[in-house]
Amino acid sequence: MTSNNGKQLMLGNKAVARGLFEAGVCFISSYPGTPSTEVTEEAAKYDEIYCEWAPNEKVAMEAAFGASLAGRRSFCAQKHVGLNVAADPLYTMSYTGVNAGLVIDVSDDAGMHSSQNEQDSRHHAIAAKVPMIEPSDSKEALEFTKLAFDISEKFDTPVLLKMCTRVAHSQSLVETGERTVPDFPYEKNIAKYVMMPGNAKKRHPIVEKRTKDLITYANNCPLNRIEMGDTKIGIITASTSYQYVKEVFGDSVSVLKLGMTNPLPDTLIKEFALKVDKLFVVEELDPIIENHVKNLGLIVSGKELLPMIDEFSQSLVAKAFGKDTKESISLDEDIPNRPPVMCAGCPHRGLFYTLKKNNCTVLGDIGCYTLGAVPPLGAIEMTLCMGASIGALHGFNKVRGKESEKKTVAVIGDSTFMHSGMTGLANVAYNQSNSTIIIVDNSITGMTGHQQNPTTGYNIKGDPAGKIDLEALCRAMGFERVRVVDPYDLKQCDTVLKEELNAEAPSVIISRRPCALLKYVKHNPPLHVNEDKCVGCKSCMKIGCPAITVKNGKAKIDTTLCVGCNVCSQLCGMNALETAGREA
Repeated sequence: MTSNNGKQLMLGNKAVARGLFEAGVCFISSYPGTPSTEVTEEAAKYDEIYCEWAPNEKVAMEAAFGASLAGRRSFCAQKHVGLNVAADPLYTMSYTGVNAGLVIDVSDDAGMHSSQNEQDSRHHAIAAKVPMIEPSDSKEALEFTKLAFDISEKFDTPVLLKMCTRVAHSQSLVETGERTVPDFPYEKNIAKYVMMPGNAKKRHPIVEKRTKDLITYANNCPLNRIEMGDTKIGIITASTSYQYVKEVFGDSVSVLKLGMTNPLPDTLIKEFALKVDKLFVVEELDPIIENHVKNLGLIVSGKELLPMIDEFSQSLVAKAFGKDTKESISLDEDIPNRPPVMCAGCPHRGLFYTLKKNNCTVLGDIGCYTLGAVPPLGAIEMTLCMGASIGALHGFNKVRGKESEKKTVAVIGDSTFMHSGMTGLANVAYNQSNSTIIIVDNSITGMTGHQQNPTTGYNIKGDPAGKIDLEALCRAMGFERVRVVDPYDLKQCDTVLKEELNAEAPSVIISRRPCALLKYVKHNPPLHVNEDKCVGCKSCMKIGCPAITVKNGKAKIDTTLCVGCNVCSQLCGMNALETAGREA
């Protein structure tokens, strides 16, 4: 990537990556998770920065810490639930501090556009006692990223850079600059970096003093600013909420815009409160700023006006303050819902059809295959967090015994298995539950946009890399029964599934077929419905393929979607589904 300077329109995530480049970051390790993924993908375009996909967020953060320890600025990125996985190193890194600057991107997903919960990552910053800064647009994303490294080194702490869906995936104008690479010598310091109890006890007071110093900094830093307007109303806000407040009120109210949301300032807030008649807080999700303001002894309104769920909008803020909303256009037509569905030719479809056909109880995991829970397949009955399918299956079978062993399975993707499925598999092998685990190997990390993982044989740049052999790994972990099936072959899937469920031993089935959307996957010619043979039984509809519809009582195939996987043809007792062009 070129490093041309000047003004550019950038996505928030791309602006963070540019900030990493200019800040002289040398090492980045991340695990993909929407809405954080593009930061690392964009940073990987700079040859000056080493970038990698790690197996999970904990490993990524530990690798970034090691690079910081070695004396080079480092970074890792994850979504909000990924920070849960990385919490173990984060909370102790707060005690050790850093050598070179270490910044951690955590991207929240208010509105749960692609997440299983709506947690507020500010709680992690508070609990870990590390500073958190929040940009409100792409310009600040670049500037705050660079400033975060200065804060990290000045206060000897990791710094959380909190992004969110709207900042990460919206565009605004940024001005780029030069790259500067600082270097910090590594010096052995057991008291600082070896966190056994005796040393940790001595580090905790340092953390508490650092928090006090950061509060002083927050009261006078460039991240937090007062924008005075009419003094009848004063609003304290941050991140995208600041943008909504400015869109609704312009300069007609006074605003305290917070760019550092942990630790929060005290003197600055009190000074602002004295300048306005009535004080409000506008913040997405939990009332963290509001509670802080109340603890300062100030009267403030917040969550009695605004919700604690879902993301905000300009209209929501306007309505909350009794202001008119801008005109919008809506369609009067009753448009039918379009539920999410697996893609045409998705390799997971045949497997889930087989599981449903055999009335299996399916404990699922995090990935695009979670769509196996929606009609018409409706196979998955549980999804909790990355890797939970295997651990949950073990507990389920230990409690219910033979009642469930013959009909209950765990389904987990290849990337998710590498992320956090191996420890669950080790538990099954070690504590010997008669469990059947299915690894759906589509040869890519599908849900977040086709990132490589340790099973694919390629790194983030697409170059050859180490490749983990799933079959050998499962056998090495104690599984004697390891089978591989092609999910396009329904008969094979059915046979192997029955055999493994009936076996009196733990087993692994690897359902292997590359994602149909991968550029290098070659498809068969699309199928065609021979209407003379089709009786309109709709058996082909049972797999829920978006390429198949019914028109005038007959099945119809959209040849622009069909990839010729032939799964539907295996369900047709009339042999009415043929390769296009074969009909008489």
